[in-house]
Amino acid sequence: MNDRTRTWIRNPKAAFTANGPDASGGLVISDGIIAEVLGAGQSPSQPCNEVFDARDHVLTPGLINTHHHFYQTLTRAWSPVANTPLFPWLKNLYPVWARLTPRDLELATTAALAELLLSGCTTAADHHYLFPDGLEDAIDIQVNVVRKLGMRAMLTRGSMSLGEDDGGLPPQSTVQDPDVILADSERLIDAYHERGDGAVIQIGLAPCSPFSVTEQLMRDSAVMAEKLDVRLHTHLAEALDEEEFCREMFGLRTVDYLESVGWLGPRTWLGHGIHLNDAEITRLGAAGTAVAHCPSSNMRLASGIARAVELEDAGSPVGIGVDGSASNDASNMIQEVRQALYLQRLRYGAETVTIERALGWATAGSASALGREDIGTLAPGKQADLALFRLDGLRFSGSHDPLAAMLLCGADRADRVMVGGQWRVIDGQIPGLDLEALIADHSAAAARLVSG
Repeated sequence: MNDRTRTWIRNPKAAFTANGPDASGGLVISDGIIAEVLGAGQSPSQPCNEVFDARDHVLTPGLINTHHHFYQTLTRAWSPVANTPLFPWLKNLYPVWARLTPRDLELATTAALAELLLSGCTTAADHHYLFPDGLEDAIDIQVNVVRKLGMRAMLTRGSMSLGEDDGGLPPQSTVQDPDVILADSERLIDAYHERGDGAVIQIGLAPCSPFSVTEQLMRDSAVMAEKLDVRLHTHLAEALDEEEFCREMFGLRTVDYLESVGWLGPRTWLGHGIHLNDAEITRLGAAGTAVAHCPSSNMRLASGIARAVELEDAGSPVGIGVDGSASNDASNMIQEVRQALYLQRLRYGAETVTIERALGWATAGSASALGREDIGTLAPGKQADLALFRLDGLRFSGSHDPLAAMLLCGADRADRVMVGGQWRVIDGQIPGLDLEALIADHSAAAARLVSG
């Protein structure tokens, strides 16, 4: 979209702006930015040379995924782990993932991002922590795929440095030397990390978990993140096995451990954050440490129900994450919002966990978790990242409130998605992507990977 183009997304059926102004009259997009948000009956202040009639669509900010493992799309619904909790699930999958090749990762990342994009997601955070021989350039591969699909991404340089020989969970074949990890982390930040509004690629530091990295690597990562001004990410308080591991290995509960290595602060966002007591929630909130709530994965592995409402009320930004496609088995963001709505209602009730609150977690909340102020809401000056959902299928027949119907009736695919003013999904399709060929190649890679 050039400087002369002004696009009016006109009169949506319903609009959710995530703390933005009323947008029932639509949005005006100029040069990749939201120039105007129009209320009912309002028209653009200046002529627009493109108009999209959104009367059959529900308009939302682009959904933001705060926790994923793209490579895991190759091990969906693998029977040896279909009925296991976290630790045995990992132990069975580590050797399979250690066989990843660069082409495998390219296909897995493309499949994950395409599925996210088609479900209304415009920005995705990935936690990649596997770097077997030959896959040293894993993050570089992901950068290229993100750029091809025209999305935004927070790509975290994950790591594992504590193998079985030293009391950790992963096999030695999957761990790296800390000096190698830190040097590559700095390289990636220098090469790719963008700052400021409109950033497309950002890099974070993400030692995998308390049971797979050393305390020293956690401390060194915190120091580097402070020095280079990037964000920190890790798994924490996901399972009771992890809590027991921390007590035995470090003599600390998970949040105490987090503070001991210099991670308790607003630079950090955590994957899962389930098993927290009242005092720990208060501490996380006071520190501004964010949590990526991953409802489908938590249900799939029977890990527990995160205390998302209490975390948010305490001051922790709460975002939504689909988690890896081997513990969710999907990368669908709008469906994940529905799961968050229902799972959190089990804990807090329907009146507390509203449609708007759940959508807020996946938009403004997720943006805050990733440290971004330019995305996640529909307001003047924000990036023109948005999704449009049609409600014309049989599942929506008889529905009344369009916004409620989008979640309660189970929307699973966006009709249009815009990133930075550019249409990246049109009529439910990604322009330029041969989806059938991707599925064929991705499926073949998945079969090879699990066969050994």
